[in-house]
Amino acid sequence: MARTLAFLVLLIPGLMAAGGIKLIRDTIFGKLIGPIPFLGLQFVLGIILLVIGLGFFAGFLLHRDRKNGKVQPRFANKKES
Repeated sequence: MARTLAFLVLLIPGLMAAGGIKLIRDTIFGKLIGPIPFLGLQFVLGIILLVIGLGFFAGFLLHRDRKNGKVQPRFANKKES
């Protein structure tokens, strides 16, 4: 059950990033999609979706690796003294 939940948690940002890449690609080829009024806004929305999706995925992996102690010392949590 836990693995299924983790898969679903990572699936949503992955789909967001893929949608962002598609919007960016369509902007480059000059194809306007759906209710978006102009290409510049479509490009910005694509960048935002891509950054949010990849950022969530990278943060999830960093958190998991920190918990398992598999990160370099510069990425490890700083202990309060």
